[in-house]
Amino acid sequence: MQTEELVDRIIKGIKKNILIKNDVAYVVDPVFGIVRNRVCAEIVKSFIRLGYDIALTEKLINFLLQAQNENGSWNEVHPNYNQPSSLVTSIVGEALLIYHEIYPKEEIEESIHIAKDYLLSQEKSPGYFVKSKLYIADHLNVDATCGAFLARYGKIFADREGIEAAKRAAKHVCEHQFRNGAYPYTINRGNYSYSFRIPCIHYQSVTMYYLSKIDEELGEDWLKDSLIKGARWLSMSQRKDGRFDWSRSGLMFAYYLSGAYAFAFSAFTYVARWDKRYQENAKLCLKVLKENINSLVSRWERGSWITFPLSIPMTLKASLIGDYPFRHRLFRFGYGLYREIARRRSTTQIDDKIFKSLTKTLNINYSTIEPFSNYSDIFMTSEVLDCLSHSLSRREVLL
Repeated sequence: MQTEELVDRIIKGIKKNILIKNDVAYVVDPVFGIVRNRVCAEIVKSFIRLGYDIALTEKLINFLLQAQNENGSWNEVHPNYNQPSSLVTSIVGEALLIYHEIYPKEEIEESIHIAKDYLLSQEKSPGYFVKSKLYIADHLNVDATCGAFLARYGKIFADREGIEAAKRAAKHVCEHQFRNGAYPYTINRGNYSYSFRIPCIHYQSVTMYYLSKIDEELGEDWLKDSLIKGARWLSMSQRKDGRFDWSRSGLMFAYYLSGAYAFAFSAFTYVARWDKRYQENAKLCLKVLKENINSLVSRWERGSWITFPLSIPMTLKASLIGDYPFRHRLFRFGYGLYREIARRRSTTQIDDKIFKSLTKTLNINYSTIEPFSNYSDIFMTSEVLDCLSHSLSRREVLL
């Protein structure tokens, strides 16, 4: 089956980047040379769901336990920063929950409990979980991700506090959903230069993925309705060939991220339990995803130079989404064109000098790494594996 074939191919690619030292294993990013807690956690979740190499999984678990901070958090490890993150804590926490359900250990249970306490300490208002010290805006995908961990925690440990926190997170996300079904990336400015209260195809898929996990535990009608509305918007953003119409996506740093197809695949298969038509959308996502995987997943959806002229008006349309001053819209347009060129180039050399020069000239501060070429990305690969293995574990749609 296509899903299982893709999973097997991805695992082979990932294993080449796993280092084992005695009873500890971790994944080294082949491009940036860093070890990301999130990547290790997503691989752990996938291995457990697939029943794959329990001995290696235990060693990855040992790494995650050692990486936990005293306050219960895990750091988001990035080429430009390394700091505690609610988002990463919820993802690692979910991995430990999945493992603990099958192989209960006191040490792991204690780690899970303090992770839950840390997350609750980061709820700044009902349903709003601050991402990290560096990013304090209210990101709806972060709220949904934290809610997914807390929902599962609440069910496993019969913890009312966790269940109620998950419900608050889901309600908060749903209350800010646009009428057309899109979820904005953020609902306030935080410490960004501008607000990102705009639709994004990638984060629409991410938010739905984690909301579906909350729904699995809570089963609320209002959450079901929100997911159906979200799937409708996402399906309207998908062309007949399966590719997304990125001109409808206003978040330029998430423009053409290939992981969108994996998150959307999982979201569509989940909503298909209520409306079978979305099975076809899921199949199309899988088709495009397959085109963007060798052994690892390409950072961005690949494109041909033949289609580049057509991408210019599409990028202009995307850059005009949102209420921004002319200078920033000009930057957004330039950012989009930069991405259109980069995703059509392939190299192992990571060079973002052009992007840094552009942001410096315009006095715009960006922490993202923006190479001028496409590359095989272990970060994107672990996200894709997480989504595909989760859909396989639910046994709803096997494609």
